[in-house]
Amino acid sequence: MSDWPDGWTDEQGNRSRYGRGSADARPEGARVMPHVPPGRAQRPPRQRTPYDAGQGNGAPQGGSPYDSGYSDGQIYRGSGHRQGPPPVAPGPQPPDHGPRPRRRWGRIVGFSALGLVLVLLVTGVGTYFWADGKLRREVDLSALEDRPEAGEGTNYLIVGSDSREGLTREQQQDLHTGNAEGKRTDTMMLLHVGSNGNTMVSLPRDSWVTIPEFTGSESGNRIPEQQRKLNAAYAIEGPWLLARTIEHNLDIRIDHYVEIGFGGFASVVDALGGVEMCFDEPIQDENSGADFAAGCQQLDGREALAFNRQRYQEAEGDLGRTQNQQEFLSTLANQAASPSTILNPFRLYPVLGASLDALIVDEDMSLWDLRSMFWAMRGAHRMNIPVSDPGYATSEGSAVLWDEEQTALLMEQLRGDERVTVGVDE
Repeated sequence: MSDWPDGWTDEQGNRSRYGRGSADARPEGARVMPHVPPGRAQRPPRQRTPYDAGQGNGAPQGGSPYDSGYSDGQIYRGSGHRQGPPPVAPGPQPPDHGPRPRRRWGRIVGFSALGLVLVLLVTGVGTYFWADGKLRREVDLSALEDRPEAGEGTNYLIVGSDSREGLTREQQQDLHTGNAEGKRTDTMMLLHVGSNGNTMVSLPRDSWVTIPEFTGSESGNRIPEQQRKLNAAYAIEGPWLLARTIEHNLDIRIDHYVEIGFGGFASVVDALGGVEMCFDEPIQDENSGADFAAGCQQLDGREALAFNRQRYQEAEGDLGRTQNQQEFLSTLANQAASPSTILNPFRLYPVLGASLDALIVDEDMSLWDLRSMFWAMRGAHRMNIPVSDPGYATSEGSAVLWDEEQTALLMEQLRGDERVTVGVDE
């Protein structure tokens, strides 16, 4: 019996089976592969087998969409290569977060620093405009007559008045200010700020000077020339005549004017939390209320005012008081500019508020000018104006007479912003 299909012979079978295990030595002729147009090469769906349902061949329970193509001995046709696995059926997939990103600490630190800079910038700008709006620019120095030429550096006239503005009767009694009407000057200092050092020169209020002719800025009255004590100029026509008198007698131009009254002075000291001063010996003065033991102690606003006003215990009288005032202002400026004040907003803003409320300045004064003045006061060379006779007899009683030659030399050095040698021990 033949195993070949009907109609086939062994010869035919051998010829037709070249390449399929035939021993025929003749090569098989070329065959033409049928061309299947695109779109028609899709394989008809095959029937699902138990493997597909997850019933055999070790498939996971519940079925697997993966078909290896060998479960039923099927050979994939088409391009002559086995096809890959069919696409995974859609369904819920575990979340894929990808690789964990590396934290960029440099960027975080950079943005934090930028945010801090912006906050500081906004705070600084806001503080500047707030403070600038509180400055009391009430003195017009351009109203002065016959002014000297401007020199090198900047000259500030610092005045402490006995103004009781804003004080109640109880506060006047507590501060020992009295209740006199009007305003007088207890303190007058010329502060020169320059590239060759800063110099603070006290002008005793009892200095005997020439008050020049002047048309009153407020009254409009023509004030005649007269010989008087220096503090009389302020009593007659306020800051304008005082500045005019100093320019006339010293031949030096006043660039800025700063005034503070009794109440404002005490408020600034209290806002700072007090000022520490050291005394070599006890100080007592019934007129000012000063009563201090020897040694170092913290003075509050009332005590600081009493210390700066007392003069009757000083051997040099008014000249001794001006030295105390210079020392106190220098200490106060150092404390106000210290990091414990500047870096502490709970102290800085009260000090700024109290200072700006208390000060009266000229119309051209800027916050930067005010800052420069305080900084210069910290390490300025302190001195009294040269004096030839501290007890000069006048029609108004004892007065202080300046040494004209030494005073002229001192003003020349200040005008030229030179190193001050007057009153300096070589």
